[in-house]
Amino acid sequence: MIEQPYQYRRRRLEEPDWTRFPGWADVTEADWASAQWQRVHCVKNVKQLREVVGDRLHESFYEDLAQDMAHSATMSMLLPPQMLNTMAPAIEETAPGSWTDALVADPVRRYMLPVASDRHPDWPSHPFATRDSLHEHDMWAVEGLTHRYPTKVLAELLSTCPQYCGHCTRMDLVGNSTPTVDKRRLALKPVDRQTAILDYLKAHPGVRDVVVSGGDVANLPWKQLERFLDRLLDVETIRDIRLATKALMGLPQHWLQDEIVDGMARVAKRAAGQGVNLAIHTHINHANSVTPAVARAAAAMLDAGVRDVRNQGVLMRGVNDTQADLLDLCFALQGEANILPYYFYMCDMIPNAEHWRTSVSQAQELQTAIMGYLPGYATPRIICDVPMVGKRWVHQLSEYDRELGISYWTKNYRTSIEADDPDALTRRYPFYDPIDTLPKAGQQWWANMHPPVRAKEDGDAAAAKSRLAVARHDEAAEIA
Repeated sequence: MIEQPYQYRRRRLEEPDWTRFPGWADVTEADWASAQWQRVHCVKNVKQLREVVGDRLHESFYEDLAQDMAHSATMSMLLPPQMLNTMAPAIEETAPGSWTDALVADPVRRYMLPVASDRHPDWPSHPFATRDSLHEHDMWAVEGLTHRYPTKVLAELLSTCPQYCGHCTRMDLVGNSTPTVDKRRLALKPVDRQTAILDYLKAHPGVRDVVVSGGDVANLPWKQLERFLDRLLDVETIRDIRLATKALMGLPQHWLQDEIVDGMARVAKRAAGQGVNLAIHTHINHANSVTPAVARAAAAMLDAGVRDVRNQGVLMRGVNDTQADLLDLCFALQGEANILPYYFYMCDMIPNAEHWRTSVSQAQELQTAIMGYLPGYATPRIICDVPMVGKRWVHQLSEYDRELGISYWTKNYRTSIEADDPDALTRRYPFYDPIDTLPKAGQQWWANMHPPVRAKEDGDAAAAKSRLAVARHDEAAEIA
C-alpha cells in the first residue's frame, strides 16, 4: 500500500451513549428521540451544565466558562442534548480530571461551549472586527431581507436558533443579548415582515434565488414556514430556494417529526412541479457531529423530495483546521449521511473570534490538501467571505501581503448599497489575517498601530479602541 498524506478508512456512524452523562443516566431512547424533550432539556447556563455533568468536570472549568459568559461571549449558551452528547464522545472514565481534559480538548466544545482561556489574551478581536462584519443589515432591502448579490437574497425570518454557535456571523442580530453584546431586534410582526419580503421579490424579477434563514428555520412553527414557502413559490421568478438549518445536526429530532416530513413532502412536490430547486443547507464543523440521527434526518428530507442536503461549514482553529479533520468530516457527510460537502467559510471578522480564525494562507494550503481524495462533486471549496465583496474562493485574491496579513480582493458586481459608487468594481477590498498568525515583524506593526486589548473587555469596545478612523480601511491599504 502506498503511504499517502491522508489514508482513508471507512468509519461508520455511531450515536454516542448519552447515559455516560450523570444527568442523563435514566433517559430513555424514546425521550432522546423526542424533539420536544430535546428542546426542553437544552443547556442554557452553568447551573444546568452542572446538572448534566456534575462533579466530573473540575470546578476550574465551570469558573472558566462563567468568566467567558460574563466578559467575552457574543452568543448566549444554548446546547441541545444532541449537540452536547457529541462532545468527548468516547469518555467513560471517572478518574479525576479525565472528563475535564477530554472536554477542554474536544473540537465541538471549542466552538459551541467556549471558555475564557480559549480566547487570545492580547488579540481577542481583530482591530477591524465589527458586529455585522458582512454589512448584512446595511443591505436590508426591507426588514430581514439582505439583497447583497445581483440575483440572490437572504431572508431572515426570525432571530433565534435551537442552538447558538460562538462564532455566529449574525451575532449582531441572532439570539439573546449577552453582557458583551446588546442585540439588534426585529421590529415588524412576522407576518408583516414576510409580506414585505414577498412584495419586494415580486417587484424585483432579477432575483431568482432565496436563502430562507434567520436564525434557524427549525425555530419557526411549521405552519408558518410552509405558508411562507407556498407564498414564495407563487413568485414565478424564484427558481432556487435554500432552507438554512444547523438543527439538521444540532436537533435532527426536529426534522424527523411526522409533521415536518409530511410538510416538506408537500412543499417539495410543488417545487418540483414548478421546476424550482429546493435544497437544505446545514452547518456541520466536525466529523463527531455526524451521527446516525443526523443521517436519518438527511435521508428523511431527501425522501420527502428535497433536491439536495448540503453542508456549509466554517473553518476554525482547533476544530477542523487540518487535512485529516476536513477529509474525515467530508467522508462522514458524503459517504455516510448523504450530505454534500459544499463550502467551508473562513471564520468572519466578528468580535472575540480571533482564536477561531485562520489566515488566508492556511486556508489555501488546506484547499490544496483536500484535493484529489473526494469525488469532484463532493470536494468543498474553502471560501473567504470578504466584506463588501462576497464569497470568494481563497485562491481568488488579487494581492497578498503575508507579513501584515492583508489580502486584497476585487469583485464583479455592485451590492445593493453601491448603486452610485463609480469605483465599486475597480476598488481593492482588504481582508485581514489573525494577527497572532503573522511573522514577528507583522505582529509588531499591528501592535504599534493598535495596542492590544485584553480579552476581558467588551468586544465592540475593544474594536473601537483599536480601529483606525478611516472608511474601508484605506489607511492600512495605503501603508501596505
